[in-house]
Amino acid sequence: MKDKNSFYITTPLYYPSANLTIGHTYTTVAVDALARYKRLQGLDVKFLTGTDEHGQKIEKVANERGISPKEYVDKIVGEIKELWKTMDISYDIFIRTTDDYHEKTVQKIFQKLYDKGDIYKGVYEGYYCTPCESFFTENQLNEGNCPDCNRPVEKQKEETYFFKLSKYTDKLIKHIEENPDFIQPESRKNEMLNNFLKPGLDDLSVTRSSFDWGIKVPFDDEHVIYVWTDALSNYITALGYLSDDDSDYKKYWPADIHFVGKEIVRFHTIIWPALLLALGEELPKQVFGHGWILFDNDRMSKSKGNVVYPESIIELYGVDALKYFLLREFTFGQDGSFTKEKFMNRLNSDLANDLGNLVSRTVAMIGKYNGGIIPQAKKTGEFDDKLKNIAISTPSLVDGHMDDLKYSSALEEIWKLIGRTNKYIDETTPWILAKYDDKKDRLDTVLYNLAESIRIISVLIRPFMENTSNEIWKQLGIDSGDYTTWESLSNFASLESGLKVRKEAPMFPRLEVEKEIEKLDKLNKKLIEERTGKKGEEEIEVEENYISIDEFDKVDLKIAEIVKAEKHPDADKLLVFKLRVGEEERQIVSGIAEVYSPEELIGKKVVIVANLKPIKLRGVKSEGMILSAEKGKAISLLTTLDEIESGAKVL
Repeated sequence: MKDKNSFYITTPLYYPSANLTIGHTYTTVAVDALARYKRLQGLDVKFLTGTDEHGQKIEKVANERGISPKEYVDKIVGEIKELWKTMDISYDIFIRTTDDYHEKTVQKIFQKLYDKGDIYKGVYEGYYCTPCESFFTENQLNEGNCPDCNRPVEKQKEETYFFKLSKYTDKLIKHIEENPDFIQPESRKNEMLNNFLKPGLDDLSVTRSSFDWGIKVPFDDEHVIYVWTDALSNYITALGYLSDDDSDYKKYWPADIHFVGKEIVRFHTIIWPALLLALGEELPKQVFGHGWILFDNDRMSKSKGNVVYPESIIELYGVDALKYFLLREFTFGQDGSFTKEKFMNRLNSDLANDLGNLVSRTVAMIGKYNGGIIPQAKKTGEFDDKLKNIAISTPSLVDGHMDDLKYSSALEEIWKLIGRTNKYIDETTPWILAKYDDKKDRLDTVLYNLAESIRIISVLIRPFMENTSNEIWKQLGIDSGDYTTWESLSNFASLESGLKVRKEAPMFPRLEVEKEIEKLDKLNKKLIEERTGKKGEEEIEVEENYISIDEFDKVDLKIAEIVKAEKHPDADKLLVFKLRVGEEERQIVSGIAEVYSPEELIGKKVVIVANLKPIKLRGVKSEGMILSAEKGKAISLLTTLDEIESGAKVL
């Protein structure tokens, strides 16, 4: 029976990439903030993170580098742990799928499912995406490519063991419909039900025999257990499931929340729950699929050269500034667009102007008007109740938002209190009160109220910005204790008078945006060059697929003349072209209707891929691909400088 005071939260396992961007760190920052928040409230929190280290692409990269897969992942996992240390991530367990205890338990899980009859041997034929380590049917492909990452797939046929996923379709639908909070946000739940579950599930291939880097099937060492069965089981193997000591499993399972990126919601809300149902175990209480951090509305990618490394920001502005921006700027669950201008402006407005200025002004006034000693509150007056009321009500508002994982809204409530406290300074004008001896009692009360309000703020921001919280305590002369507990927030008069404040340098100096962007770009570029050994903006992903000149020669590029163009009958974004390619005429469907009208393209010469396998796009046959260049929303068809006859080969 799960302990009522326990709280178990997880990140997904990270693929061992040496270069984690801000987008990769987003989930971990969110989970860390919630873990700290629940600990502050007195819960017994278990926070799990780790790395997914098996699979074909790891084996492939390691072989190319002439080292073992374990050597390859050991180095990178060390770097990931160092980053989490730099970011002050407070995880309790870091699991690796190469850990002995995990591998042994995964074999026990596989054996248990096999003995139950939920795993059987067969032959799989389908389309495999190596970077995503996922199989797809032909209907699931996106114009012949992986529907998740849009890379090319390979048709593969091999002997495999299947898990009877289809057997659990109705049970999964029933559980999701009876537990409306199981999949969040709502849009992810609807997607899983309508796109995957209600159309019906196929049985799932759960082993591979074409590579060796993985956990061996316990009764058939020709097969390794497929990555999703392996990796997903980490959530219970980390707690000692099926081990000699399963006390943590009994105490913390089921998980309160699995945090995942939206691209892997399907695995965590269909495959993982089905495996648990087959094992006879409880399902996690909630799976939350958050959005991506985009860069100028485009997904961050090393191959696109638009990455921003967390280390760059932390070195220049501190880890709290990064954490605050990620959790305040974006609505958790939706995609968010990162720009350096947004980041700098948020630091200036919220951290420098609002919070930093409030602390600096208050400490300075206590130093100037009361010898640096926090005075006793003696004489109440106008505006006091407004400040006290918002200070006392803010914790419950924050609590409600955190329960709903609305980080931005929770921080917004805290900043309303910061704004109200700054306004209180302007309303009570301590610098005027200080001019009159008979106003000393009122001045003391104002200064105390300011210090007490800042104390409450310092506790509220602690889960998000622990270093800043510590700095505020230092300036107020506070040590951790009764002043710093969650319970202390219910009383506005918790702070003891007589503490001596300490004036320090500004916590968040105001930034000159353009100069700071130049500094950040320079540092980020330096990191790219150090990690790749290459000059320039673009970074190489280990899973990037290169082709040889022989492979390129297989691509038949030709000049074609557009003789007819019209709208697709069933798709607003598609145009249907008739093209003359030498003596031949062919039809190609292209998604450029939002950029070009059919009439303006008649007679144009374009470059086509002439030897692509014909496919149907929304029911219309397409015999090739028209090439275009794209930057942001701008698209331009490729053509030639000089007049070239249709049918000419592009060399």
